[in-house]
Amino acid sequence: MIDFTDKVAMITGGGAGIGLGIAQSLASAGAAVAIADIDGAGARAAAAGIGGPERAIGVACDVADPVAVANAVAEIRAVLGGIDFLVNNAGLHLGGYVRPVSELPVEDWRRLLDVNVLGVVHCAKACRETMRERGGGAIVNIASMAAYKGENAYGISKLAVRGLTVALARDFAEDGIRVCGVAPGFVASDTAMRLFPEERRERYVNEVQLVRRLGQVDDIAKAVRFLLSDDASFITAETTLILDEHDPFRWGIGAAPTPGVFR
Repeated sequence: MIDFTDKVAMITGGGAGIGLGIAQSLASAGAAVAIADIDGAGARAAAAGIGGPERAIGVACDVADPVAVANAVAEIRAVLGGIDFLVNNAGLHLGGYVRPVSELPVEDWRRLLDVNVLGVVHCAKACRETMRERGGGAIVNIASMAAYKGENAYGISKLAVRGLTVALARDFAEDGIRVCGVAPGFVASDTAMRLFPEERRERYVNEVQLVRRLGQVDDIAKAVRFLLSDDASFITAETTLILDEHDPFRWGIGAAPTPGVFR
């Protein structure tokens, strides 16, 4: 059984949806959790639903702003003593960002990359020192199956997250910090269920995913919990595709992740 007693996890975009599910899952395994969200009030409310201030706190944090990230990490360290795990879940998705690359206005591209790509960099850099001080740690970046298709702006941003997972794993290895990724298929989060009509959800399930059902938030939370745990202590630089799509090679973006290859 995975036991995160005495561990502290920071989850970005943790106020709702997949991020909140991950926070709840890690807390159930004994971790103290810090929910970092651009909606500070929502983060605090989500944390209050998990436990008291010694077990869960909420902090306001815009991951696109390195100063805001540094302040959030400082607050977490002051209250909970440090950070062992980071889950880079915050991101812009669905809606207007699922558009062909030539159609997305430049200002929207900048915002997308600031949040989805540079947000990962800001948070990882800000957490590195406290993880090193605590003897190492683990980071999980939330990518997407869209990263393997590369057919729209959102997918390109998540392809960059896959690349960052490898680069950060190499960069942080000397400090005993592992970096992995999870690339979910279609997950039945509140936002996805609201924005995608039933016929489109059915198409994903029947034509894109090998697992013929909608993903659940807990499917992703369980994968993240495993990758953060000592059970995955020999795994780094890998992105795990959850509810994988048919033959990623056909998209011409390189090989799919290979389970069991440790770097």
